Amino acid sequence: MTMNILGYATHSPTDNLAPYHFERREPRADDVVIEILYCGVCHSDLHQAHNDWHNSNYPLVPGHEIVGRVTEVGAAVTRFKVGDLAAVGCMVDSCQHCEPCEHGEEQYCVEFPTLTYNSVNRHDQMPTYGGYSEKIVVTEKFTLKVPENLELAGTAPLLCAGITTWSPLRHWKVGKGSRVAVVGLGGLGHMALKLAKALGAEVTLFTRSEGKEADARRLGADNIVLSSDETQMAAVQGHFDFILDTVPYIHDLNQYIPTLAISGTLVLVGYLGPLEPMLNTAPMVLGRKSIAGSLIGGIAETQELLDFCAEHNITSDVEVIKIQEINTAYQRMLKSDVKYRFVIDMKSLKA
Repeated sequence: MTMNILGYATHSPTDNLAPYHFERREPRADDVVIEILYCGVCHSDLHQAHNDWHNSNYPLVPGHEIVGRVTEVGAAVTRFKVGDLAAVGCMVDSCQHCEPCEHGEEQYCVEFPTLTYNSVNRHDQMPTYGGYSEKIVVTEKFTLKVPENLELAGTAPLLCAGITTWSPLRHWKVGKGSRVAVVGLGGLGHMALKLAKALGAEVTLFTRSEGKEADARRLGADNIVLSSDETQMAAVQGHFDFILDTVPYIHDLNQYIPTLAISGTLVLVGYLGPLEPMLNTAPMVLGRKSIAGSLIGGIAETQELLDFCAEHNITSDVEVIKIQEINTAYQRMLKSDVKYRFVIDMKSLKA
């Protein structure tokens, strides 16, 4: 038995998203059924829809920043009941037995996690479809509790933009006294500023655009450095313990390495691929400086983030749209015309 679900899908790299009916599984004993209230629009949705990574399977229903309400639970479910607020991020399953999975780092599953969309269910080989849809069925282990005091539309992007920045901040032990810089002010960058500030760090924004100062300060930046200004860059040489680079396209990292303190680390979370120009390793070797990468976060860590955000009243800055406006939203995202994340009000699907 399956459930017939209405969502929005694209059928090729050049097609617009349009209404699409598809099947979801009937809930298993450990499953939670969630009516989707809000779904964030991530830059990777755009990449997958357009097959920029050459791995898209069509028809494709994007969306992995999902917030909703539980409408049904399987017989073995213990953590959720009907009516609870619940959330789903980028993953809906993993092998559960490799070393990363056993340490709560399912995002690094050796067999690769089952993604919320554009993946294949490990148990029944059905394709996974994302949150641009009415409902989703997810195992309890990969379902997150949403604290009641969080504003729901602004909570949706925490499931990807939030956890992508939280996980490295936690792994590199950012806290009181840490000197942190964030490169880029988009969906990821604005969350990084808010979270690093709430963790007690001194926070600086690196940007190429004048005119972002007021917004950056509102989001938690103590300082703003124009990376195109040599004098400003020279003034922060050797200053930062940790730099979080959120820029999603190819760019020169060499200018940031001198601003790291001895043993400092620059972590990439936005860009996947070869670097150009090539890295000069001299300042890294001479200052024990590292360049690292980080991918989303595990389920326990994502729950920790949601609880932290509830405690500090942090949500994403969002522009709420109707599902019928999604293709326009994608066009605007290509021009970086959003502050700082689109979120779909899924009520609009009923229209």
